Amino acid sequence: MQEDAYKAQREQMVEQQLKRRGISDKAVLNAMRSVQRHLFVPPAIAAEAYSDGALPIGHKQTISQPYMVAYMTQVINPTPGMKVLEIGTGSGYQAAVLAEIVKEVYTIEIIPEHGKMAAARLKQLGYGNVEVKIGDGYAGWEEHAPFDAIVVTAGAESVPPPLFEQLREGGRMVIPVGPVYMTQTLKLIQKKRGKAVTRNLMPVVFVPFTREKQK
Repeated sequence: MQEDAYKAQREQMVEQQLKRRGISDKAVLNAMRSVQRHLFVPPAIAAEAYSDGALPIGHKQTISQPYMVAYMTQVINPTPGMKVLEIGTGSGYQAAVLAEIVKEVYTIEIIPEHGKMAAARLKQLGYGNVEVKIGDGYAGWEEHAPFDAIVVTAGAESVPPPLFEQLREGGRMVIPVGPVYMTQTLKLIQKKRGKAVTRNLMPVVFVPFTREKQK
């Protein structure tokens, strides 16, 4: 009965929070319907999992608002054959949404506790196409590059050059850029002839992009 209730909540989330705000990609909507968000938040707040906002997951980190997860997924134009890099695994929710659509997801988390829990959770839920690495996401994951798309789920003061280098020609990166703990700009960066073509999407506030020395 509980799972049925959560299924109804996911459908309501899709209809009221996503479709009404312009999320129209069918694969993204289906992924948001499928991924059990309540399993990616602390049990004490599972009842709030499908609310219209970010939620705390510990270690001063959050799971992003459902709309933001869907929006960032939609803007990379995900297709089944893609290989995607995510920076900032957190609880693993964004990685799971991507894994519902694309072929391979590589995700990096700097906080060991989050990385280990996310890896175990994703494995338990059957997401065999996700690989989790614990480390500093600034350097990306060179051995698996180039990536068709990169999704950065933490606010960076500037675009890390290694990430842009690891983006394939024609690929897309979505990243919040701006000062720490202040309003940032969500940017869509496309690599065209080796150069960055940038489009500002919307104002956002994300947790800071943490580096190894800052932990």
